[in-house]
Amino acid sequence: MSAVNDTKLKSAIFLLTRLPVHGDAHLWISIPFCFMYVISIAGNSVILFIIKTDPALHEPMYIFLSMLAITDLGISITTIATILGISLFNFREISLDACLTQLFFIHLLQYIESSVLLLMAFDRFIAIHNPLRYASILTLPRIGKMRLVSVLRAMVLILPLPFLLKSFRYCHANVLSHSYCLYQEVMKMACSDITVNSIYGLFTKLFQMGLDSLLIFLSYVMILKTVLSITSHEECLRALNTCISHLCALLLFYTPEISLSVIHRFGKGSSPLLQILLGYMSLLLPLLMNPIVYSMRCKHLRVSIIRLFIK
Repeated sequence: MSAVNDTKLKSAIFLLTRLPVHGDAHLWISIPFCFMYVISIAGNSVILFIIKTDPALHEPMYIFLSMLAITDLGISITTIATILGISLFNFREISLDACLTQLFFIHLLQYIESSVLLLMAFDRFIAIHNPLRYASILTLPRIGKMRLVSVLRAMVLILPLPFLLKSFRYCHANVLSHSYCLYQEVMKMACSDITVNSIYGLFTKLFQMGLDSLLIFLSYVMILKTVLSITSHEECLRALNTCISHLCALLLFYTPEISLSVIHRFGKGSSPLLQILLGYMSLLLPLLMNPIVYSMRCKHLRVSIIRLFIK
């Protein structure tokens, strides 16, 4: 019996799924996917290059932005092979090890991105609440420690996931509903009791994104309290204007995630297509829009990018 189980485990193959459209529509759908990846990879790469080469941008705000660009670039690289592979060539099969590797990096980078958004909220709070001590509080060594803690926290939470899934037997038709692997979906394919894994998955979500979103909310409560104490209407608007890019990044990251969680728990009769589209949006929308939003909203970054291309 053990030999049979081992065989089922080692030979487990998962089938990825394209968007549920008919005929030649898959070819047309591959075009926006390609477009999103080109914009994401090119946009985030340009932002990283500009921040690295321009000494004027070696400030905490732009260092945190470079961290955000790195995580978005990492998610793009992690998912591009399977999403474009199935969209362009209908390559559906993915081995268990490849699937576990992909889901590990997807969830790791998403958790790191959540931490980076929290650090950016803290950055905006310090810049508005205590601008005179901004440079002395957010020093390069302190930012380095923040970055290390963010990565280590995500790593500790995510590292057990592939090992937990690796211990399961997979003996059903392992058809996933997306063009990439996610922990929750792979877990449901197992022929074993997944209660512990389900509880642990919920714990990691709450401890990472739940805690981060709560701290971000509290940061903006303090920011709003500080801004409302400013007597000058013009200075008040200027302070709030520095938060718009970060607020857009928060909406792009958390809105699809929260919507998907609500639908999974309360929208039992909702359209499967809606759930699939929200899944793609939660993964791909921040990759596409973050470099666009920050390039348009950050004046110094925008000027540096224009200068780079008109030389």
